[in-house]
Amino acid sequence: MLDIVQAKSTQTPYRVTLTDPSGHVWYADEPIEKGGQNTAPDPVQLLLSALGACTTITLEMYANHKGIKLEHVHVNLTMNPNGPPETGQNNIERKIILKGEFTEDQHKRLLKVAESCPVHKILTSNISIQTDMTF
Repeated sequence: MLDIVQAKSTQTPYRVTLTDPSGHVWYADEPIEKGGQNTAPDPVQLLLSALGACTTITLEMYANHKGIKLEHVHVNLTMNPNGPPETGQNNIERKIILKGEFTEDQHKRLLKVAESCPVHKILTSNISIQTDMTF
């Protein structure tokens, strides 16, 4: 199945309505200091949230499949925590907090699993974006 999202402008400056073929609706906006209304996460927060959600789901699926007693996953994400990149290389800091009963070996394996979530793989790959614009 293709991952498809549509983004549409609204009457409110910088507020965007996002939809998918399943009928889900969510929004993006900019903070007030950038001219938005701060009614929804900004686009970078949405990007980080995709990584956080994917990390959490991937860890839960793996733990369930392997019978690991993983009670809770908490992921904190920050884009460029040390300020804007001088070299053009952005940095995402991801801190994962796990609660549950698992061995040190399982803990190490869970870290590897987190690094193999699909969004992590996309963000660390060479990405190409083809754009077509119509009027």
